[in-house]
Amino acid sequence: MAQDIAHAAKTSYEKCAEFTKNLWWSWHPEVGQIFQMINPERWRELAHNPIALLREYDPQKFEERVLELAMHTRIDVAYRRYMQYVSTRPLWSRQNAGVLGSRPVAYFSLEFGLHESVPIYSGGLGVLAGDHVKSASGLGVPLVAVGLFYQTGYFKQQINEEGAQVEIYQKTNVADLPYEECLDKDGKPLIVSVETTTGTIYAKVGLVSVGRVPLYLLNTDLEQNSEEDRALTDKLYGGDQRKRIRQELLCGVGGLRALKAMGINPGVFHLNEGHNSFVALEAIREEMAHCGVSYETAAQNVAQKTVFTTHTPVEAGHDYFPRELVEENVKPLYEAVGMTLDSFMALGSNPSFASDKFCMTVLGLKLSRYANGVSALHGVVSRRMWRALWPNKTEEETPIGHITNGVHVPTWMAWQMKVLFERTMPGWTEESIDPQVWSEVYDVDSGELWETHVALKKLLVDVAGRRYARQLQRFNADQEAIDRAKRLLSPDFLTIGFARRFATYKRAYLLVQDEERFDKIVNNPERPVQFVFAGKAHPKDDPGKEFIKRITSIQRNPRFANRVLFLEDYDVNLARYLVQGVDVWLNNPLRPLEASGTSGQKAVLNGALNFSILDGWWNEAYDGTNGFAIGDGTSHVDMNITNERDNKSLLDTLENEVVPTFYERNEHGLPIRWIHMMKNSIATLAWRFSAHRMVADYVNNAYLPAAGGVSSKMP
Repeated sequence: MAQDIAHAAKTSYEKCAEFTKNLWWSWHPEVGQIFQMINPERWRELAHNPIALLREYDPQKFEERVLELAMHTRIDVAYRRYMQYVSTRPLWSRQNAGVLGSRPVAYFSLEFGLHESVPIYSGGLGVLAGDHVKSASGLGVPLVAVGLFYQTGYFKQQINEEGAQVEIYQKTNVADLPYEECLDKDGKPLIVSVETTTGTIYAKVGLVSVGRVPLYLLNTDLEQNSEEDRALTDKLYGGDQRKRIRQELLCGVGGLRALKAMGINPGVFHLNEGHNSFVALEAIREEMAHCGVSYETAAQNVAQKTVFTTHTPVEAGHDYFPRELVEENVKPLYEAVGMTLDSFMALGSNPSFASDKFCMTVLGLKLSRYANGVSALHGVVSRRMWRALWPNKTEEETPIGHITNGVHVPTWMAWQMKVLFERTMPGWTEESIDPQVWSEVYDVDSGELWETHVALKKLLVDVAGRRYARQLQRFNADQEAIDRAKRLLSPDFLTIGFARRFATYKRAYLLVQDEERFDKIVNNPERPVQFVFAGKAHPKDDPGKEFIKRITSIQRNPRFANRVLFLEDYDVNLARYLVQGVDVWLNNPLRPLEASGTSGQKAVLNGALNFSILDGWWNEAYDGTNGFAIGDGTSHVDMNITNERDNKSLLDTLENEVVPTFYERNEHGLPIRWIHMMKNSIATLAWRFSAHRMVADYVNNAYLPAAGGVSSKMP
């Protein structure tokens, strides 16, 4: 009763200010719509940031706007839901989390993709980490997350008049973020330190609340640091190898020290990629110092508590550091555990890679008991890549399993789809990893499903047109060209999306390799096809940047002016519109170099069909009725031959299966066969490739056994 009275005494402004300090609101679209209604134009201009929007209103002005819109009740409901969410422990956690309640998981990652207004991510790895944290919150898994706070985040991408990528870095206004400084026991800002041979790195610790999960971020922008060290947390993936190893040392060693300073004693360490492997070494140092045990005993104890996830199926994607950088930066740490430079270099040595460099992934694998790839196929690839670390085991016995990635359903499913499903499939949100619940999608009215999809597609067409028009305005285009840009895409045409990091193995060019045949397919007057591309290339990836130029040159070709569109500055916001609005999600990597790939899983939730190489998650998802496959799952030793075969299969399948199925309509104008495939896709894939299922797998097969709760094997 007292709590209800306290809630009632708060103004709408105070309630909004409170729940916007937690990113819980970001996966509840009905809450985001409150701020959109307050000021739709500013909401869009402020990258959907409610804190920035609230700062533009004083409390009285805000209350007047709420009264004008009659939104008091809506805000009250949102506030009560938020308070109930953060103050309760879900049933799933009470039934399944076991000993983790007293020994939580510490999840370390160099990036977290949580929302477009919190720019501390670059792409898939970060978004995966963000989805992992959100689902841990939803299931109530006792978990804390640790990363770095980047003042300028990743770059904003612009495409210039020549079609080339331009990188722009903008400093983030911390006042606009759900970020608060952590304090020590004396009420002062919490500062942690990490020693190197060239001096000590200091970092302050901040907190971003993600539902029930605290995310602690380290920031080196402090006066006691050198200018070089202050810049350690300025940009994500910017700088040379020296900066990189110091960032990884800071996140791993400094991150664990921050948790200890706050009285958090993890029972499990989850290292998201090799970037975070120094966590295990710091944990060994601490155990040796605290318990007085030998290195061997401490290493064995820490390994039992450590879960290591690798995401990279190519050698070049793993961190290797030269001997001199290791000595300069890690010497105080490895000497603290009784190691010499030679013995420590041996700990990070990859026997299958002729190099005297130190490999962070090798360190992570050697110091962890539970290791996994991120799809079934990636597990196979990883065992092959790293089998030399276990010379007495066969490839099949190599102790690396797999847990296939998934996506956070509430974040990526359009609210229009949620409304449709809630009306037809009651209870699906509470049982989102139950296949029986998702099978009820076959009972959804086909006309309603198609109408909802078309509405989302029209929204994508509108957003894409506005974004491209803004790009032309920057080039000082005339008004006619700008108006034409807004109408570039048609909601009536088959629309295919291709959006991801522009790395060479993603093969963005494959679709247009045979330009004449591509022309014939997309410009068919009776069955036209349009493509929307988006994605960033790493600032140092010149071949990736060339791929962007090749796509934008196709767009500028008069033959494809209304069939190909490249949208600049791919981020979480644009990704949301794309996965919710396209008819087909295209993915054509060079097999088996796509470890998992999760963008297609997001498209599933919104009724889009996947059209992909049998790689990553799609290799275990495709059943012949729930999407389209490119190729037969084989590759030639000659990459050129593989490219030719895959290009032919892509265009054959597009022309002979995808296009005809989409344009086949019944007497009511509905593509009945296509809609049935949409339902097959949702029913068979939505539950299997959700982050809730992924996190549940981690709990059952890694976290609990690592914490000493149960004994299990990786799937």
